Amino acid sequence: MSKYSQTQSQQIRYFTHHSVQYFWDDTIHNFDFLKKLLYGVNEITVKVPSVFKLLIKEVLNPFYIFQLFSVILWSIDEYYYYALAIVIMSIVSIVSSLYSIRKQYVMLHDMVAAHSTVRVSVCRVNAEIEEIFSTDLVPGDVMIIPLNGTVMPCDAVLINGTCIVNESMLTGESVPVTKTNLPNPSVGLKGTGDEFYSPETHKRHTLFCGTTVIQTRFYTGELVKAIVVRTGFSTSKGQLVRSILYPKPTDFKLYRDAYLFLLCLVAVAGIGFIYTIINSILNEVEVGVIIIESLDIVTITVPPALPAAMTAGIVYAQRRLKKIGIFCISPQRINICGQLNLVCFDKTGTLTEDGLDLWGIQRVENKRFLLPEENVCKEVLVKSQFVACMATCHSLTKIEGVLSGDPLDLKMFEAIGWILEEATEEETALHNRIMPTVVRPPKQLLPESTPAGNQEMELFELTAIYEIGIVRQFPFSSALQRMSVVARVLGDKKMDAYMKGAPEVIASLCKPETVPVDFEKVLEDYTKQGFRVIALAHRKLESKLTWHKVQNISRDAIENNMDFMGLIIMQNKLKQETPAVLEDLHKANIRTVMVTESVAIPIKLVHDSLEDLQVTRYHFAMNGKSFSVILEHFQDLVPKLMLHGTVFARMAPDQKTQLVEALQNVDYFVGMCGDGANDCGALKRAHGGISLSELEASVASPFTSKTPSISCVPNLIREGRAALITSFCVFKFMALYSIIQYFSVTLLYSILSNLGDFQFLFIDLAIILVVVFTMSLNPAWKELVAQRPPSGLISGALLFSVLSQIIICIGFQSLGFFWVKQQPWYEEWHPHSDVCNTTRSPYWNSSHLYNETELDTHNIQNFENTTVFFISSFQYLIVAIAFSKGKPFRQPCYKNYFFVVSMIVLYVFILFIMLHPIASVDQVLQIVCVPYQWRITMLIIVLVNAFVSIMVEESVDRWGKCCLSWALGCRKKIPKAKYMYLAQELLVDPEWPPKPQTTTEAKTLVKENGSCQIITIT
Repeated sequence: MSKYSQTQSQQIRYFTHHSVQYFWDDTIHNFDFLKKLLYGVNEITVKVPSVFKLLIKEVLNPFYIFQLFSVILWSIDEYYYYALAIVIMSIVSIVSSLYSIRKQYVMLHDMVAAHSTVRVSVCRVNAEIEEIFSTDLVPGDVMIIPLNGTVMPCDAVLINGTCIVNESMLTGESVPVTKTNLPNPSVGLKGTGDEFYSPETHKRHTLFCGTTVIQTRFYTGELVKAIVVRTGFSTSKGQLVRSILYPKPTDFKLYRDAYLFLLCLVAVAGIGFIYTIINSILNEVEVGVIIIESLDIVTITVPPALPAAMTAGIVYAQRRLKKIGIFCISPQRINICGQLNLVCFDKTGTLTEDGLDLWGIQRVENKRFLLPEENVCKEVLVKSQFVACMATCHSLTKIEGVLSGDPLDLKMFEAIGWILEEATEEETALHNRIMPTVVRPPKQLLPESTPAGNQEMELFELTAIYEIGIVRQFPFSSALQRMSVVARVLGDKKMDAYMKGAPEVIASLCKPETVPVDFEKVLEDYTKQGFRVIALAHRKLESKLTWHKVQNISRDAIENNMDFMGLIIMQNKLKQETPAVLEDLHKANIRTVMVTESVAIPIKLVHDSLEDLQVTRYHFAMNGKSFSVILEHFQDLVPKLMLHGTVFARMAPDQKTQLVEALQNVDYFVGMCGDGANDCGALKRAHGGISLSELEASVASPFTSKTPSISCVPNLIREGRAALITSFCVFKFMALYSIIQYFSVTLLYSILSNLGDFQFLFIDLAIILVVVFTMSLNPAWKELVAQRPPSGLISGALLFSVLSQIIICIGFQSLGFFWVKQQPWYEEWHPHSDVCNTTRSPYWNSSHLYNETELDTHNIQNFENTTVFFISSFQYLIVAIAFSKGKPFRQPCYKNYFFVVSMIVLYVFILFIMLHPIASVDQVLQIVCVPYQWRITMLIIVLVNAFVSIMVEESVDRWGKCCLSWALGCRKKIPKAKYMYLAQELLVDPEWPPKPQTTTEAKTLVKENGSCQIITIT
């Protein structure tokens, strides 16, 4: 695994895993993924495997190897027609699989390669600027960000200037974000004190790979510079691509059980194999015939057509999904979607509309809340401090003349109707960085009594002009939950500080006497209604604070001793279909969880799950920071929180993936619905990921909805359940088909006979393939039900169903085989046998001529063969009807018109040739003539068989579970799913749920961050 590289006579050990090189570090005696000597090429490459490589990998599948073995064996035995049919089905299956896999690789390659290599400028020693390819960048290079913007080829931290960046690739929201230079860049990558640079902590100063720099700003001729910190697969985009390329394998019980069931069939085949050899040796059969017949019984017991049969239902479900606008690139996931019992939803753009709307404001005067006001854009408020705060305290900027920024800030600014003017590029290049952004109200909002401005007047005399200049901005910090600005009204001597942010945080930084007594109650009323509430505060700064001093003042010096001004109430409207879809999921007993990169808003995602043993009376909500702390330091809490965690806010892309994994670790079948590239990892990791976007997210997601609405989720689950039940039906039918044919051949081997080639062909092609491909056509049931289909084949009811049908079929087939020998007319069949007394009929003549000219060397034609052939042919159709389940997961089988028609045609045809022999058909199928009374007897056997089979199957469906529980006794059953077992434990745990508490780490935290609240129960 290790390789060796000689660099400056030093030996370095390294290995590559999931596209990242790990180097041995002697200082820590471990492998480290970053070594300055060998950063490698800065590129994220997704190699598209050649068709030949994919073909070899696909063909090495055990099923295809077995099919190849079967085809060779059948060809030696001159069974060409069915061999050809299997070859055609295998080729179609392999080609479609290769096309699907290669298409995914190509899509991912195109997404990654779109901006993989660009020319960039870097600063060298002596201030020289060199132009190189982005692939040659290494950490430590000082990169120059071009004026007209670029797509970042690496992760870099700004040290000069500011940038406006579109981070939709990471956050899923196409909102321009302002990036400022790292404080104290002269210190290098360290901040003040003992703080080290971290891409997460200092993301406001970091340009991430794959994000688009829309615009840059520089001052007094300085270039916008950034230091490269991460390259290649180590970047944020690289980690995203790695999560798509190398997801943790998703295990599904159905496929595990299918292989286990096949092993049982192999064991049965082994018994038949040994029996055939012993029986043939005792009867002195030729060696060549022994080998072919003994191997043939293996191909009968383990049907090579099983993969094609199992795929049929999935293909039909995929086609139905496509009709309702859901596209699938991983068809095997459709079955897994039938088991989903928990769905995670992204918030913005998924549950809610993309933007926010201003519902109203509630100002404070004399320590009391005034009545809520809807209209902010009015003359009375134009010069108020409240409106001034709304006009200045934001991060908006103009890009090509269009106002852009955070949707909340945008809605807030649009509500007051003010105008924003920024310094031009020429002005910022000529002047220093204190050139302010100016905001002013439109002229129509200014008092009418104010005379028109005179351009020849002095500045201090311009009483008619009301403008506010934004002198200094302290950007929003998710850790601090606030932002602030220093501004000055044109003509005023003193500056103003404005602050907005989370109400609790703002209130704590204000003078207590300015905060209304009922602040908490009013805030709680709004939040319970689902509103997003922002608080505003203001204070006049001392006159000694000059423009230059403000540029260097600390944030803490500004953000204190403020006057509380009131609340802005924002409304993030739910999409029209969201409540109905969530209600449908709740009725179906499917848990819903909100996981979002933005702040949480109350949405009725919660319900009292019956499966959680009716103990869900509390729910946990947490942010990404708390989640990461719990994941790292409180591992024992994670499973319990997964049981009742409902809202996860401020979650980074990798944290979303970790959440999905944590839910899967307690045995939930997790679905994920999102619309952004930041959801890619979670979409790929979930059992069923569905993207509402056709951009980056659709590359990673197994499912993509053409309609950006969560209504696709119930549709996907319904189709998944229908496909899963279809898989069970087909698997059970194929198992019965194998056992029925296996027993038919075993009975005939006992008299050194066998089924004829055309008998095999009629059963395998005309009956089995037609039945399999039509019984899979049942559409999904029209609504979701609380009941879920079983997840595996190894369950009491399913096994009892299969075993009971096997016993019934073997019993009636044995009855026919042995009873025919007891008939008074029975004799060992020979070409001149005339038990039907047809010596004078035209039928006898044709049959007699056939028997004389075509010698039956394999002893196919005999009464036992004919009896077994007719009874077994009907048995295939009987079990097909018995196993074709409908409600509550699929439409009834009588609505499957192709299945009904094919069954009628097959029944009529077999019944017709059994009761009314046709010479040409009998010759082809090598059927011998039997007396009419025996034909009626066979019909009675078949009818009784059908009645017993269908009644037993109906009984298993209705009372199977009850009878099984009674048979196993009254002992308390331990739930198999971890989350259900955990729910039982928590029922008797007196310390759960824990009381509201605050837990802090042992080490001293930075004061502004405060303590970390781990659990809060409301």
